[in-house]
Formats: sequence, structure tokens, C-alpha cells
Amino acid sequence: MQLDLNLLTVLDALLEEGSVMGAAERLHLSSPAVSRTLGRIRAVTGDDILVRTGHSMTPTPYALSVREDVHRLVRQAREVLSPIRELDLAAMERTFTVQCHDAMASSLVPVLVGRIQQLAPGVQLRVLAENTVDTDDLRHGRVDLELGGGRPGLSEFRSEPLGEDRLVVAMRADHPCATGLDLASYAAHPHVVISRRGRLTAPIDDVLAAEGLRRRVVAAVATVSGALQIAARSDALVTCTADFGRPLFEAFGLLARPLPIEFPSAKISCNWHQRYDSDPAHAWLREQVRASFEEITAG
Repeated sequence: MQLDLNLLTVLDALLEEGSVMGAAERLHLSSPAVSRTLGRIRAVTGDDILVRTGHSMTPTPYALSVREDVHRLVRQAREVLSPIRELDLAAMERTFTVQCHDAMASSLVPVLVGRIQQLAPGVQLRVLAENTVDTDDLRHGRVDLELGGGRPGLSEFRSEPLGEDRLVVAMRADHPCATGLDLASYAAHPHVVISRRGRLTAPIDDVLAAEGLRRRVVAAVATVSGALQIAARSDALVTCTADFGRPLFEAFGLLARPLPIEFPSAKISCNWHQRYDSDPAHAWLREQVRASFEEITAG
């Protein structure tokens, strides 16, 4: 059976107005058009729906019995096809999953959680660490937002640049280079590389090679905190982002010195799947992420 939902709209108007003319005016249709539709409704239901009693129309017992159901179905159909785009933040209850590296979890996430709790206390935030390999979590909705330096290349994903974070060199407070760090000293000291895939080299090595220099990498670790813990107990240097790394520098009692060579700042992006483009709650979350990033980098 093929259903025409327009029949429900006309039936609702007929039962509300009690006449073909009233329903036609309500629906901005002609009376003949509504009469033809009433004929189709009668054919589908096997009921007269409205019958003439003198100068007016009277609903049949069947029509009276389904009137509330018809009105409810039409209202629900309108809600489905015309979703409300305005958020009631005070009443919103939803759990969002965000994936990012640990430095961002230590810097941006506390600000983000504070904003969310202030504006929408019913919202929960689940924060996941970066995976060592690429996954389909974003595609399948297991992750709402990915925050970091990478940008997906497929058209089904969306990516918005949040900004940039300059690179610095972290070292312990009594490091030999604490009073001054030049390029030769930078290359001469041991290094710990931050790589979720365990790579022992980074783009900075190509820049050093162009200057005829080569650094000695003693370890590659997946997290910023892991690398900084090594730096806190040795002469190893860690090259990482300044603003996102600041809370961890302070936690481990480390100093941050400017990178002694020209190198682009790290680009930070917010990535999501296209299914959430028109989701008001997801758009609101992205807005809070942007505001949190701006608050951190402004400081």
C-alpha cells in the first residue's frame, strides 16, 4: 500500500474545520482540490469522513475516533521535516566525544569543560587519546570531533582551522642550555620525538640537514607528557607546541625556550563528519572549541 501523507494533512484540516471550504482556506487550496482529496480519503478508508447535515458537515464516528491521532501524526511529521534549529542549552542532554593529544587535553579541554558546564550543564564530554593508527571512529560516529594537526582528505569529512601554535624547546630548569639555546647546541643535545606512530624523525630534521646538522634522537614516545617526563630527568630536549604544552611544562617544572631556527607554527584543526554539518548541538560544540582555543592562545 502506497501512502500519500498529504492525505493526512487534508484530513486533519477537514476534521478541524468541519467543511471543505474551511479546509481549503486553511490549506490555501481550492475547494475542488480539497473535494477531490476527500474523495481519495474516502476511498482509502472506506468511510465517508464528513457527511452533510442540512447546511453543515458532520464527522462520522470513525472520523471522530481518529481525529486526535491524525492531528498528532501531522504535528509529528511537521516536526520531522521542519526540525527546530534553536537550542535550549539549559535543557540539552547529550554526550560528545572528542579525540585529541594529551597536551591539548591538559590545556584546551579544561577550558572547554568549564564553558560547557556554564552554558549547558546537562552536556557530558568524553575525551579520548589519539590512536597510534588511523581509525574509522570519525566516520562511524564513535568520535564527534578530532582536534589536532591532521586534516582528513576525503570529501565526507569537514575540517576547520582553529589557528596555530608556535614551536618551542622544552628542557629542565637546570639544563646547560637554560641560559641560552643556539642552533649548534640544539643539534648537539639529545632529543625526544613526540610521535603517535613511533617515528624517530620529524620535519625539523630536514631543516637541520639543510644547515649541515643532525640531532641525536634517543627516544620516540606517543604523548607529550611522556616526552616531557624524560626531559625532566635528563639533558634531552623536546620540541613541542608552546600554548598547548604550557600546563605540562609547569607540571614538570620545565622551561620553554624559542626554537633556534625558522620553522612554521603547528596548524591546529577541528575535524568532523559531514553528517553533523546541520546539527545545531554539534555546531554549538564546535563554537565552544573555537572559543576555548582563542582563550588559550590569547593568554
